Amino acid sequence: MIRSLLMCYVLCMVFAMCKPMKKKSHIITEEPLSDVQHDDQKNFNYDHDAFLGHEEAQNFNQLSPEESRRRLGIIVDRIDENKDGFVTEVELRAWIKQAQLKHMHEGVDHQWKGLDKNKDGLITWEEYKTVTYGSYLDDPEADAMYNYSHMMARDERRFKVADTNGDMSLNREEFTTYLHPEEYARMREIVAQETIEDMDKDGDGLISIDEYIGDMWKPENKEAEPEWVATERQQFAEFRDKNKDGKMDREETLDWIIPSDYDHTDAEAKHLLHESDTSKDGKLTKEEILEKYELFVGSQATNYGEALMKHDEF
Repeated sequence: MIRSLLMCYVLCMVFAMCKPMKKKSHIITEEPLSDVQHDDQKNFNYDHDAFLGHEEAQNFNQLSPEESRRRLGIIVDRIDENKDGFVTEVELRAWIKQAQLKHMHEGVDHQWKGLDKNKDGLITWEEYKTVTYGSYLDDPEADAMYNYSHMMARDERRFKVADTNGDMSLNREEFTTYLHPEEYARMREIVAQETIEDMDKDGDGLISIDEYIGDMWKPENKEAEPEWVATERQQFAEFRDKNKDGKMDREETLDWIIPSDYDHTDAEAKHLLHESDTSKDGKLTKEEILEKYELFVGSQATNYGEALMKHDEF
């Protein structure tokens, strides 16, 4: 099962409940452009999230096909930066990257409002700790079933790495780094360390094949191993474990969770171009994109009147 970035969800919950929540990994690995699986045989939800950002993709789902196509046409004009009447792979890639950065910064802004209690433009460790672990700090014995002290220590360690000037407070850029360490080279070591800690059950500082599989799948009632698990075992042996010692070390773990030879934004731009380029000239006209509009954006036939009023830019 794909490991996902749960920090934003956790913080939303603690703001509502003022109670520390049990967390798993903070890291995005295989699906940074969307939380859903990329499977065009089932639906185009991944492509919609990648092309528009998740929130805007949801807005398009409330539109009629006609309105969805109209708005997509406006977007196509924006993507075509040099106004030559074509959308290139480079322009598509730039648009997808922009959509994802916008989504990321909107999430940061949402978290910021709940954490910067004194509104001074900084989030101190004390502010973060009080909001996230308030009830535990008030009564550590009340939630003894969870090791919140360990969770808090991990958060503080990451906080200190994100805090470039060492003043135990984060400005907005540093807080973005804290929430999205997978996006920043200087956070690579903490990303690897947290991943290994999550999966390393025997404490040897490495991830064995059993720990790797156990993080994704645990058999119940002696059930047979699914075919996808066998595929993951093969992936581990052939690609994850590069030195063939039966385990993933820190560098191998980093290559897995933040692969240097694979760019999801680039892959999605190529995918959208390939699926829409009916003339096979390596670029897209507005007509080609609108012909394949369901690949780029969603829509529905009813209950879209309210959504039409949401965005002035259209």
